[in-house]
Amino acid sequence: MKRKTRLTAVSVYHYFRLVYRSVLFLVLLVMYIIHRSNSNGQILDLLEKMPFLLTFTCVLYAVEMVFRFFPSRLESPGCQKQFARNYIKSGEVEIAIQDNNGTLLVLLIWIGMNAALGAFYMLGIFDDGIMLLLSCAYSVCDMICILFFCPFQTWLLKNKCCSTCRIYNWDYAMMFTPLFFVMKPYTWGLLLLSVALLIRWEITFYLHPERFSEQTNDYLRCRNCTEKLCAHKKQLQTLWEQIAEYTAKRKKQLQKQLDK
Repeated sequence: MKRKTRLTAVSVYHYFRLVYRSVLFLVLLVMYIIHRSNSNGQILDLLEKMPFLLTFTCVLYAVEMVFRFFPSRLESPGCQKQFARNYIKSGEVEIAIQDNNGTLLVLLIWIGMNAALGAFYMLGIFDDGIMLLLSCAYSVCDMICILFFCPFQTWLLKNKCCSTCRIYNWDYAMMFTPLFFVMKPYTWGLLLLSVALLIRWEITFYLHPERFSEQTNDYLRCRNCTEKLCAHKKQLQTLWEQIAEYTAKRKKQLQKQLDK
């Protein structure tokens, strides 16, 4: 019998972020629906009358991003590999970035998709509230990609896991892309901070590509992983398979009872 892998501190932090980001999204969604049904005004007008909620949300995300600029044991190896302290020489000299070729494709798809959404905004089909909801939805999807299923990894980048992901620190810039269209100091502040994080990541990649390659950096190899998300994903996959088997078995039993 295989021994189950316990949640690591890094994974617990991921789940914690999934919970509070989901709560923020649901709160904003309910507020938006109620506000739109009772008024034609912008949801931002309502939010600005609730400075605590607005300030708390902005500070929360800003703090998350600021921490990304520094080494942390609670963060994923995927974003921590950029730091010199996490570069463990493997003895290999040939740098191989498995998912580097798909990076441009991801960028083009993301820009194209959000440009289309921005066009809807410019045409008046979407309002500021929709763009805020999109940003919050992206933040929830970001955690789903890390914890359960990542379409970028599976369909485009083909990387082994989050630890070796070429675009890991693009996440905040991708999350806050819709905020480009919301002309407020706090929305643009979050967007600019996320872009600064992305630029720092890209500069580090081009100056020190050896840190981003599993072949040259032992820190990225499975035996040194502090996240163990692959084990949790396999456990979840096994659980779904067991549920499917049980459901199919019950259907057969019920069908036999009906045939009698």
